[in-house]
Amino acid sequence: MIYLFCGDDTKNKHKGYRDFIKSVPKSTETFFVGKNDFDPMSVESLYSGAGLFFAKCLVVFTNIFEKETTLDFILEKLDFLIQSSSTFVFLEGKLPKSTLDAFRKAKANISIFELPKEKKEKFNNFLLADAFGSRDRFYLWIYFRQAMDLGVGLEELIGVLFWKAKDMILRKNFSKFKEDELKNFAGKISYLLPEARKKGLDAEVVFERFLLETV
Repeated sequence: MIYLFCGDDTKNKHKGYRDFIKSVPKSTETFFVGKNDFDPMSVESLYSGAGLFFAKCLVVFTNIFEKETTLDFILEKLDFLIQSSSTFVFLEGKLPKSTLDAFRKAKANISIFELPKEKKEKFNNFLLADAFGSRDRFYLWIYFRQAMDLGVGLEELIGVLFWKAKDMILRKNFSKFKEDELKNFAGKISYLLPEARKKGLDAEVVFERFLLETV
């Protein structure tokens, strides 16, 4: 069986997930797989046959769809997962319609938890830009984490930081950064995400490390 818990209403999503886990017999062999320790071969071994010491198991995946290569792999294997004697649970953020349709086609149990539009908290991207302009490493990291928690796209943050660096160059604002530093930052940040994804790296981790190393 396949169970999918997704959406931006984190509180209720995790409650739904916890309620489900409580219904699983405590004797069930359980594996937890995060986005940074996902291994295709290990997953194939879990759905292709019983383990040495258990007939079936429960596998919980958390936020693994943040990597496109991982998402593509799972979508290709949905038919195998649904036919397995084991149970596979996916705990994810907001997903596009194409992904949801693939899970529906595989006859997965889908639970979607979304916040009402009027209750969604918005992040002010310029807080991140201002922290960068002030070369404030602490608040740059704080605002970056806030943006991630609120589901702001990495491309959106890349855009505002690129704009900030170019604006500082045009205004000849070199009180915190030298001109060469700003030009180097603007050049590198433009290719940061494509290069990370091309190499199969976690784009969020690469972006966060780049910011902290730069400031």
